[in-house]
Amino acid sequence: MFQARRGMLFVAGVAAILATANAALCGCSKDIALRLTNIYENGDTDFHYDYCENIKDGRGFTAGIAGFCTGTSDAWVVIEEYHKLTGGNDDFSPMDDVLAKYAESGSDSVSGLEDYCSVWEKLGKSDVKFQQAQDTVRDEMYYIPSQKLADELGLKFDITRGELYDTGIQHGVSDGADGLPALVSDTSKSFTADATGDSGSTLKVNGHDVDEIVWLQKFLEVVVDNLKNPKEAENKAGTTVWADDDYRTKSYAYMIDAKTYMYGNSVDALDNDGNPVTVKCAAEGTSKRRRDANGRPIRRYRQLVRSTGPPTSRRRRPPLSNRSNELADVFV
Repeated sequence: MFQARRGMLFVAGVAAILATANAALCGCSKDIALRLTNIYENGDTDFHYDYCENIKDGRGFTAGIAGFCTGTSDAWVVIEEYHKLTGGNDDFSPMDDVLAKYAESGSDSVSGLEDYCSVWEKLGKSDVKFQQAQDTVRDEMYYIPSQKLADELGLKFDITRGELYDTGIQHGVSDGADGLPALVSDTSKSFTADATGDSGSTLKVNGHDVDEIVWLQKFLEVVVDNLKNPKEAENKAGTTVWADDDYRTKSYAYMIDAKTYMYGNSVDALDNDGNPVTVKCAAEGTSKRRRDANGRPIRRYRQLVRSTGPPTSRRRRPPLSNRSNELADVFV
C-alpha cells in the first residue's frame, strides 16, 4: 500500500515538473548533460579545452571538449571559428593549409602539425576566444542537432535529452546507418503497440502511446546492440573494442533505476569504471583523473562508432564548401 502510494506521489511530482519545465535542456540541465559526457570522453567532469593527443585511432589528433579530430574536419571547423574571432592571424595560422587538406581528405596524418598540440594546449588553457570557438562548434555540430531530434520526439525529461546528446557525440549526428538519427529511428520502429510506464511522460510513437522512460530504455538497448554490431563497413573493424565499451549506457541505466529523470543541481551517475559519482552544476570535476608516468592525464580509449554516412558525419566531415548548408539545416 505504501509503495503504491509512493509511486502515485512520484508520478504526481513528475507531472508537476513537466507542467512548468522548458522542454529544451538549459541552465543546469544542459551543464550537467555536458559534464556527464565529459566523464565518458575524458574521465572527469571538467571541460578540457586544452586536451590534445594522437590516440592512434586513425583520425589524427584528438583535442578539446568534444574530441575534435584533424582527420574528420571538426577540429578544422573549430580553428576556422577561432580565426573569425582573432581576425585570422593567430598561432594556428601557419598550419591552416595542412589542416584544411587533412580535413578535406579525411587523412589521419599528423605530418606538418608538429606544433599543433602545443598550440592547442596553450590556447585551451587561457584563451577565452579559443574556448568560445570550441563551445560554438560543439553546440552547432552535436548539441543542437541532438536537441532538434529530441523536440521532434516530444521528449520532456533531462535524462532522455541528455542521452541523445551523448549518443550524438559518440555515434555522430549523420544520416548514416550508425548515426544518432538511425538509432532513434530504429528505436521508434520497434514500438508496434502502446507501451505503458509510470514516468508521467507519454510520447506519440508510430501512432502509439509510449512512456518516455520505456522508450529511453529501448534506445539504450539499440545503442548497445549497435556497439556490438555496427552496420557501416568502416565501423565494423572496431567491434572487438567497442563491444565492451558500454560504460555510457550503464551510467544512464543507473540513473533510470534511481528515477533521476530531471537533473536539478546535481545527479548521481557512474564513472567509466562503474563507480558512483556525483555530477554538480557548474562545479569542478568531482572525479580524480588518472595520470601517466609523465603526469599527463590518461584519456580513456573512447568508443568511436561515428557514422560515416552522408551528409553530416561525426567522424568524416563533408567538404567545407557544404558546411554552411549543413549548419543552416540545423536551425530550420
